Amino acid sequence: MWDTLDLLPPDAVPKSYEDRVKATPQCESFMHLHLGFDAENAREDLGIHHIVVDDWNKGVDGEQNVVLISVPSVLSKDLAPPGKHILHAYTPGTEPFSLWEGLDRKSAEYRRLKEERSEVMWKAVELALGPKFSREKCDVKLVGTPLTHRRFLRRNRGTYGPAIKAGEATFPGQATPIPQLFCCGDSTFPGIGVPAVAASGAIVANTLVPVSQHSELLDAVGI
Repeated sequence: MWDTLDLLPPDAVPKSYEDRVKATPQCESFMHLHLGFDAENAREDLGIHHIVVDDWNKGVDGEQNVVLISVPSVLSKDLAPPGKHILHAYTPGTEPFSLWEGLDRKSAEYRRLKEERSEVMWKAVELALGPKFSREKCDVKLVGTPLTHRRFLRRNRGTYGPAIKAGEATFPGQATPIPQLFCCGDSTFPGIGVPAVAASGAIVANTLVPVSQHSELLDAVGI
């Protein structure tokens, strides 16, 4: 919703609509760690998914308290070269954008902060993969930050999405004040996540197709 506003001409929508969009709370962002390494440097009983929680009292939304890890090459060997694994670790929407705001991605300060804020993921990976794993022996080491999210995914402030809580508020629908302009994605109903985003697109498609064509399609498939 935030990016759509930036694409519209000035005064294209009522100020009340613009104010509502700008007032929508945002989830925090992410830290990411992508690795490629020798399979022999991981425990033999390595599973595909791991969750590392530092302190349950801080909650799953505590800053740098939870790291999620996925090693898809455990199940799909063709995702990596022979004898190798690929791994993705991340902090699930708990990284404050404020720590990164205004930093130059080419600066020494940015590189220093990347190293500092990625350490929690390195430690989680070392715990999950076992004593044979060595970060120094990784063939691929890529760290992503909230600025990475903003740059490559066009995410306003690198956000995971709107921080709309069930029972307290609802995600807006797909219509906008501009005729024939519809919005889909995780800032519209039904919300965040791939299934929800796909559903929002289906809702828009359903809205654009008249009921008569719905009936024709149902007849064609024999329903």
